[in-house]
Amino acid sequence: MAPLYDSDSSGAEDNDYTETNVLLGYASKAASEDTISHLGGRPTWLDPTTPPSAALAKCKVCNDLMVLLLELNGDLPGTFPGHERRLYVLTCRRKTCRRKEGSIRALRGVRIFESPKEKKVEDSKEYTKPEPAVAKPTINIGETLFGVKTPLNSRSANPFSTASNTNISNPFSTSSSKIPSNPFATAGLPALELASKPPQNPSSSPDLPKSFASALSLNNEPLTLEPPSPPEPWPQECNFPPAYPVYYLAEADYEILDKEDLPLPTQTMDLDEGGGSSNQKEDKDVYESTIDKTFQKFADRLAQNPEQVIRYEFRGEPLLYSKHDAVGKLFSSSGKEHVKVTTTSETGNRMPRCGNCGAARVFEVQLTPHAIMELESEEVGLDGMEWGTVIMGVCERDCMQKGVDGDIGYLEEWAGVQWEELNERR
Repeated sequence: MAPLYDSDSSGAEDNDYTETNVLLGYASKAASEDTISHLGGRPTWLDPTTPPSAALAKCKVCNDLMVLLLELNGDLPGTFPGHERRLYVLTCRRKTCRRKEGSIRALRGVRIFESPKEKKVEDSKEYTKPEPAVAKPTINIGETLFGVKTPLNSRSANPFSTASNTNISNPFSTSSSKIPSNPFATAGLPALELASKPPQNPSSSPDLPKSFASALSLNNEPLTLEPPSPPEPWPQECNFPPAYPVYYLAEADYEILDKEDLPLPTQTMDLDEGGGSSNQKEDKDVYESTIDKTFQKFADRLAQNPEQVIRYEFRGEPLLYSKHDAVGKLFSSSGKEHVKVTTTSETGNRMPRCGNCGAARVFEVQLTPHAIMELESEEVGLDGMEWGTVIMGVCERDCMQKGVDGDIGYLEEWAGVQWEELNERR
């Protein structure tokens, strides 16, 4: 992970640029070592014999099968040790489904391996020869009542310990760490204690600690977890619409920005030279009030690295196309519209919570308009995809799908689509 830089300083000697924590992906026809991450083509699953349910690959508008926009190697061994992760973004090919909710969907695949460290601990518990220890005198019921002494033997226990690494690795690398143990183990209350207490309402408990995560989710509506639907068999490839051409994400670089913000477009209205300065000021105020500053920031940031097709930062913040649509309003409450470099989320978001485990979702990756140019480079005509960006939010716990046999699961994640608003742009 690149070091954090303040927006007012940089590591360069001439102090003329800033490096952010956002990884930029660029499309290439030539494959590199990472053949997993790509635009277009057909999805490859964690195990070809265990594909997801076909229901996850159907448009929610017309129920037709969808095609792949993005597949990304999402391994984060420092954050999720022992987890093999894949991210998928699918879209419907039908023109009549465009601009409709459910015509673009996002999936997360995860395979969880048993941690070698945990296995080693379990093996040591089973096979380690206990050392003899001096028995301590204790009160024994049989001895007290019947005068029979029972010899006591004690065994030394091997304590279980976990270790975790918080560094986030490059998501475009095919290498993954399967050695560290799972740091998310929790300890429950004794059964006797649970049985001795009557059911209590968590909302009325005055002694419950208020964590940072709970404070962020106070405004979220209660989530009702629904049982998973029965899986549908994966269709044959001939049943899918034509796929987009394949472009590999062969390069991944941290975003480099000019130190100074690009200025907003200047006043281009013809003003009467004889007009007073007060009239010119009023005209300028009216003009600037019509500019969508969120979109201008979006365009300026992309213009500095115009060939980027994806932007990646786990737990970061997306670059919004607009703050006025439903997606933009989920993030625009952070009050950071005029901050040039956004490196990490500090105020949370209002994305829907994970439907599988109820945990909060965090931003991970988004597609940029240049991806459309690459995917539709062989298309005839100009009537193509009409989104400005596709934002993917994922479960912050990287949870496993419930009700599956084995160690592989696929879950639908949140896809926030910001559609083009060509008629409203100035």
